[in-house]
Amino acid sequence: MSLKIGIVGLPNVGKSTLFSAITKKQVDCANYPFCTIEPNVGVVAVPDERLEALAKVSNAAKIVPAIIEFVDIAGLVKGASKGEGLGNKFLSNVRETDAIAHVVRCFENKDVLHVHDKVDPKSDIEVINLELIYADLATVEKRIEGVERQMKGGKDRDAEILLAALKKTDATLKAGKLANETELNDDEKLAMKELQLLTMKPVLYVLNVDEAQLAAGFKLDFLKPEAQLPISVKIESEIATLPPEEAKEFMATYGMTESGLDRLIRAAYDLLGLQTFITSGEIETRAWTIVKGTKAPQAAGVIHTDFEKNFIRAEIIDWKDFVELGEAGARDKGRLRTEGKDYVMRDGDVVHFRVGA
Repeated sequence: MSLKIGIVGLPNVGKSTLFSAITKKQVDCANYPFCTIEPNVGVVAVPDERLEALAKVSNAAKIVPAIIEFVDIAGLVKGASKGEGLGNKFLSNVRETDAIAHVVRCFENKDVLHVHDKVDPKSDIEVINLELIYADLATVEKRIEGVERQMKGGKDRDAEILLAALKKTDATLKAGKLANETELNDDEKLAMKELQLLTMKPVLYVLNVDEAQLAAGFKLDFLKPEAQLPISVKIESEIATLPPEEAKEFMATYGMTESGLDRLIRAAYDLLGLQTFITSGEIETRAWTIVKGTKAPQAAGVIHTDFEKNFIRAEIIDWKDFVELGEAGARDKGRLRTEGKDYVMRDGDVVHFRVGA
């Protein structure tokens, strides 16, 4: 499965600089609003040290890591839902993402302009959230009208479920809350998926901090700890220009053991409940991304849809056992397990799927 994360926020909070740093792809980061006119897309590899170790054991010709697609979406402003700035176009770009990385400026610097002339993270978050809420409210109200017209033609259970979910979500949005705060049952959640509501998406708040704030472990007390990630975009932009060894030395001067990109990817995986399984052989060692709780046949289907339909069994080796013993050695030592259709995949499983014709 591919993973797409939209980077949003007010103008001049560090979105494009962060994007440029984590993708090592230069974009226009001029110090004025609306410098990003088209969404910039960058694909980055998910760091996974296990792959190289497994590839050595398998003598793999190549390594194919999992990837994340980052979309740098131009700065939203107050009134975006009504077309202010470059609003509606960019709101539509947010709809196409799996999750949102909301960049919030938390550092003071008089040389870097702020669209509201003051650094106020809470207010900035509220401005963006309110625009997303307004956009979702328009979508929900329009859909309610359509479903009610549809139901005049006769009883329809699916339409009834959707209408109930829409009305609950409508009440949530009108209360100034995000759609993902609505209490929906499983059927209602499924019915709402097709709407791709902006405020139904998981959100990670990326706090753009200065060096001192980063060292102090800066957090915003009005956000859940797991929903925020402090990053110094300035430091990340410098790391991105350095060779790997120099980057490690540079990070060490700030007490960092990993880059902000690594932390952002790990946080995104946690936010979306994702994990990785691996296939490894002479042709390639490849990482595959799945949702936690995925069973073996559905994991096989990520490789090829026919694999799910024709699934017979999965031969599983923990990646550490694979590195230590190799596939043949793991089999001889009883470390290779044969699992059936009800097996729930674990992070780091090295798997060989057996499928029928």
